[in-house]
Amino acid sequence: MKTALYPGTFDPLTNGHMSLIRRGRDVFDSIIVAVADNTPKKPLFSHEERVEMAREALKGQDNVTVEPFSGLTVEYAAARGACALLRGLRAVSDFEYEFQLALMNRRLRRRIQTVFLMTDYQWLFISSTIVKAAASHGADIAGLVPENVRLKLLEKYANGEVRRATPCLAAPYGGFNVT
Repeated sequence: MKTALYPGTFDPLTNGHMSLIRRGRDVFDSIIVAVADNTPKKPLFSHEERVEMAREALKGQDNVTVEPFSGLTVEYAAARGACALLRGLRAVSDFEYEFQLALMNRRLRRRIQTVFLMTDYQWLFISSTIVKAAASHGADIAGLVPENVRLKLLEKYANGEVRRATPCLAAPYGGFNVT
């Protein structure tokens, strides 16, 4: 059975991530969505919140599991029996960083491959950062993230629970409409 590890911060999980997971299932027998704890980013959501949101969004997806992890990604992949790391590419800027990372991972664990999938054209513009920026300004992000994630984002911003990771730190004029 061929298993791929799809690592990321997922702060938050977007429909671009969801698309990559669905497409990865066409290539691999199973996908482990590995939510990273140790990140240089300052996430809006706690590690536990990000894991729970991903689990809820992916509930019912055959052969997809969500797991928290910390440490070196390639070592976690080896421990879980994954033969590959699944990564998405949106633009040339993604490729440069991902290429360096793939080469380092290959140096550390030769038997674990990195498989790149191009992002579906409809999600080329989307990133977790852009989604957070839009949501922090009160924009409608429906259709960009799973519904449970949309509600969690609205809840965070409506309650004033923002961190430095959020591009906009103030509520929009007129407040938030949490529905």
